[in-house]
Amino acid sequence: MSTIEALESSHSSMPVQGPMFNLPRTSLVIPTLNEAENIKLLLPRIPTWVHEIIIVDGRSTDGTPDIARSMRDDVKIVLQPKKGKGIALRTGFEAASGDMIVMLDADGSMDPYEIILFVAALVAGADFVKGSRFMQGGGTSDMTVIRRFGNLGLTPLVRMLYGSSFSDLCYGYMGFWKRHVPLLRADRDGFEIETLINLRALKNKLKIMEVASFESERVFGVSNLRALPDGWRVLKTIFRERVSTPTGVQVLEQSIS
Repeated sequence: MSTIEALESSHSSMPVQGPMFNLPRTSLVIPTLNEAENIKLLLPRIPTWVHEIIIVDGRSTDGTPDIARSMRDDVKIVLQPKKGKGIALRTGFEAASGDMIVMLDADGSMDPYEIILFVAALVAGADFVKGSRFMQGGGTSDMTVIRRFGNLGLTPLVRMLYGSSFSDLCYGYMGFWKRHVPLLRADRDGFEIETLINLRALKNKLKIMEVASFESERVFGVSNLRALPDGWRVLKTIFRERVSTPTGVQVLEQSIS
């Protein structure tokens, strides 16, 4: 059985229980802020072949880090220096020791059994893999009318300005090889970070693949996402990045200087 066949066969309703094949080390980065109840449901569903689980906690007051440690003794807890999802992800990327990184929300909206789809696409040759709720096989039960309208407007805008074929833009389920972290350079603090990472993957001409993903409703708690203010930040990010120098050129200039 080839690596890809093994990966595909392991995408089922049960986690992989051991090393079935030689797999690049996968670091899972999960930002948390008062997600104790959701973590209880999420951690048992993460496949055992994942190399490391990095919980980047935003100073939770409900004991999220302690709950995570009690459920899995191999989890790595990292405290983010200040608030913001962008800060959390950047902190997690720096802490990751794997060959590839997969981003996953803690609220139960993203299915951890889909991790295998991102890993399979990366092993098959992609540099960067993004989940899509709007391609065949994907879907969502968590999108409000305002969020759906915003995404349907912003995604075509990116296709027009950047020449992409994205079917989904504002969705944070993504995976990429860790060596590309300097190119993606996640230097925004808020929820626009997901769009920014997508745009920088495009601008640096990474080989991008989309995989179908289903977004469920948050299980416990209330989202910190604010549709209109965060949508405005996403829009500004789209236009700002369109006229800025590609990150790869900036990294090259810094290495020469």
